[in-house]
Amino acid sequence: MNEGTQQLINYIQSEIIRKKGVTIDADTPLVSSGLIDSLALVDVLAELERTTKMRIPAGKVQPKDMDTVNLMLATAARVGRPRG
Repeated sequence: MNEGTQQLINYIQSEIIRKKGVTIDADTPLVSSGLIDSLALVDVLAELERTTKMRIPAGKVQPKDMDTVNLMLATAARVGRPRG
């Protein structure tokens, strides 16, 4: 697992989910399982931009693109643009 993946997992687990005993990995369904809601996705997207150092247009991202950390990173690679 790379550093960016672990950084996102740590952020989501400590800042977004905040439930004791809940652990996630890169393939844990987050949105579809109800662990995070659509409002939290705004914060997660901002963290994804920080982690990947890319600008990710919100209009090109659907909730299904943010369901797992691996999907988030794949979406950033697909639609993100390097920050200039």
